[in-house]
Order: sequence, then structure tokens, then C-alpha cells
Amino acid sequence: MSRTPRSASTVSTLARLLLIAVVLLLCGAAFAWTGGWLGGRGLSGAAMVDALQASAGPHPGFRRNHAKGICISGNFVGNGNGTRLSSTAFFEKTRATVVGRLALAGGNPYAADAAVPVRSIALQLRLPDGQEWRTGMNDIPGFPVSTPQAFQQLTLASTPDPATGKPDPALMRAFADAHPEFVAFGARMAARPHSSSFANDTYNSINAFVFIGGDGARHVVRWSLKPQLSFEPATASSADAPARDALFDDLLARLDRGPLVWHLIVTVAGAGDASNQAAVPWPEDREQVDVGTLTITGASSENLGDCRDIVYDPLVLPSGIQGSDDPLLSARSDTYAVSYRRRAGEPPGDSALHGRKAGSEP
Repeated sequence: MSRTPRSASTVSTLARLLLIAVVLLLCGAAFAWTGGWLGGRGLSGAAMVDALQASAGPHPGFRRNHAKGICISGNFVGNGNGTRLSSTAFFEKTRATVVGRLALAGGNPYAADAAVPVRSIALQLRLPDGQEWRTGMNDIPGFPVSTPQAFQQLTLASTPDPATGKPDPALMRAFADAHPEFVAFGARMAARPHSSSFANDTYNSINAFVFIGGDGARHVVRWSLKPQLSFEPATASSADAPARDALFDDLLARLDRGPLVWHLIVTVAGAGDASNQAAVPWPEDREQVDVGTLTITGASSENLGDCRDIVYDPLVLPSGIQGSDDPLLSARSDTYAVSYRRRAGEPPGDSALHGRKAGSEP
């Protein structure tokens, strides 16, 4: 049977997928090509970090991914609503201190903010009794694929051709034909407007987790940080190009005017919602619970702040919260550890944001 010619819209979609693939290699590859569990190649977290370094160039003293970032500080206060889902003390009406990081995807600590379409927030929450919860979230709508094998194929398909410096469109087309979840992700990315600020952006957990209630009941969940500020779309003007550090300048200016607030919204899986398929969105009608408020009161460059040496390992979890069966979780944990060991043995990098500070301590 002959194949129907591709329409102009399909070609346009493939072009967008090429761009999205490159973006996702910046923000996602560090999660997936680790631990020797892809394709039987015996690759390690070190091999993945090598690949990230080769892609972004050598930047000693910086994280190998999400290299351009700023330390944030504040607090998280539970409101009690989450206690019916999890026995963790973080959901009680108590205050946890927060040391975190807002960042751009990719390994270049000097990238222009407008050139990097993916942002992240990482948090270390600590209670007075020493319990910790660490989490890393991106502002993208889920993940492009759900299995290590599929991500390996995406990595290979989107590797730039040395002759052109771009992925081979034929390989990307073949990958897209075989992975409808990636095409669906591309459509969500293309429809997603960029926010004008770190402060009015929403950040989503990449993986599912399991809450354990006081009665032993298990609840599969995802979570998001939703800003108290109203969403405002980013604007672009060729006549007035944004400054290299525009997003960070905006963040510092806002914090000098006052704290920034997000609500931690937990989405509870329904019947049939998979815990190990990061590329598959759950229906919008799933139960959502506001479990507390994140308040950021200050920010400082990494030479002044406390976040540089924190590994935001998503499997550092308090009692009452467990990792799910999503295979990307252990991959993230492994690669973050390798990146930390490397930069710990190097002099701290001189960030483009060096010496900058705003707001106040929590």
C-alpha cells in the first residue's frame, strides 16, 4: 500500500520536533543514559556526564546540566490538607526551611536566557527535626518518552550530524513514527506558551511518587508548583532584544519588592493512571490537593548562596513519601551524583551572576 504524502503541517510538526529533541537532550538526557541499563551497552553515569560536557563545552566548577542558576531561600508551610494522603510531617501545619535553585536547562552557565526554553526549580526542604525532602521540577509538560529504551533511541536519532550540526530529519521522522507519545509531547510543547518570568511559571514533577498514609494506604501522585502570580506570556521584539540575564534580573528585582509564592498542588492518580509512564499525562479531572505554600524570600548567586553543593536527588524523600516504579528516577539519582563528584573536585565557577543578591533570608 502506498504511503500518503506528508502535509505541510506534518513537515512543520517534524521541524518542531527536531528543535524539541535538541532542547530535551539539554534538560533530560542526564536523567536517562545512566547506570548501564540502556541497550546493554554498559554505559555509566560518568559516560552520560561526559556526553553533556562534550555538548556544552568544558565549564569546570559548574553543574553539567542546568548550569546557569541562582540560589533561592525561603520556607514551605504545610496547610494540613495533605495529611490524609501522606503521613509525612511536611504536610502538617509546620514550617520547613528551603534552600533551592532556579535554573535554565543545559550545560552553559553563560547562555542568554531567551535562548533556553526550559527552566527548572530544585528544592531542599528541611524540618526542625532534620528530616529532608529534595525535589527537582521542570516547566515542561511531562517527559518525551516513558522507557529507557525509547530514550536511548531518541538520543541516537537526535545526535547532530557532524556535517550539518543538526539531527538527521529522516532518523527523527522514523523515531516519531514509531513513538506516538513523543509526537504528542511535541504537540504539547508547541502549544505551550513561555512565561515572562521565573516567578509566574509552573513547575512539574517529572515522575510519579507514592504517598503512604497514616493508615498504610498508598496513593500514586504527581505534583506541581503553581505560582500565586497570574501567568504572563513572554514577549519578543527584534528591536529590543532582551538582556542576556533578563530572567534572573527580573527575579532579583521582584524579590527586592517582596516574597514570591507558589502553591504545591498534588494530583492523585485515578484508575488506570500509570506510575511508570512519564510521557503520558493524566486526565485533567483527577483530584488535586493544595498541600502547602512555598515562599521564596531571597536569592543570591552561587558564590554567595548555599545551594552549590546540594545534590537535588529526587530519591531523598521523607517518611511517608516513596519513589514509584518509574525507571527514570534511579537514573536521575545516579547522574546527579556523578556531576556532583566532578564539580566538587574543581574550583567554583565564576558565574555570569557572580556577586548578585536580592531579598532577605527566610
